[in-house]
Amino acid sequence: MSEKAEQIEILKVRFDNVTNQEALEKALDLIKTGKQTYITTPNPEILLEAENNHGFREVLNNSALNIPDGIGILWASKYLDATKNSKSKPIKFAKWLGSILAVPFHPSYIRTVLKERVTGIDLMENLCKESVKYGYRIFLLGAKEGTAELTKEILEKRYNGLNIVGTFSGSPKIEDEPPILEKINTATPDILFVAYGAPNQELWIARNLAKMPPVKLAIGIGGAFNFIAGIRKRAPKWMQNLGIEWMYRLIQEPSRIKRIYNATIKFSTKVLKKNL
Repeated sequence: MSEKAEQIEILKVRFDNVTNQEALEKALDLIKTGKQTYITTPNPEILLEAENNHGFREVLNNSALNIPDGIGILWASKYLDATKNSKSKPIKFAKWLGSILAVPFHPSYIRTVLKERVTGIDLMENLCKESVKYGYRIFLLGAKEGTAELTKEILEKRYNGLNIVGTFSGSPKIEDEPPILEKINTATPDILFVAYGAPNQELWIARNLAKMPPVKLAIGIGGAFNFIAGIRKRAPKWMQNLGIEWMYRLIQEPSRIKRIYNATIKFSTKVLKKNL
């Protein structure tokens, strides 16, 4: 088998081909440099947003690390690789359909281009665990009122010695930035986790990172606080591995049907159309 590419592109967004462990090591290396930088966690919904929001796409492609946060990303990487040397539309369509069927029935098939699904919540938890060893200071920004505080309590119990120096729900609005920046700079964190949801969290980080000198690494982590705090439950591991986590979320929150449609049907159709 040929060596896997270090980076690939899906819908004009770059992805780094890393495992969970490699993503953690890269994040720690970034902090150690002392330079300010950020990591993004693109998933199918994010790629659809970036299609029409060029400023957002630029922010994604300028990150220090883009992790493949979603089975849909692994699927797209495999499908595009499998059809890269074909000019036949019927063959491209057949492989599109076959690769979709492979997601639940032959999940190892879609893991032959990108090494692994790397979620924002897993990277966050791994960084928290390692931060105990290095003494890194952490700030939690975003989510609904009280959620970041509950997340802090749970994480500090889970990782003895973890130093979360501040939490704030705040808002991604530009007019609300000054007091938020003051809170963060006063707390002097090394790592900032932002839970405003995409694209707000990535755009917020890109606008404000240089205004927060203590922060060495910022990461937008979407709904991670809700999962850690127990407000929402993650799908069982077997459902994650089969690529049907969306089904679990739909059962939990039927109101998410539009988002799930976008992340599954709309995204896969968009990849097919672009490839044809």
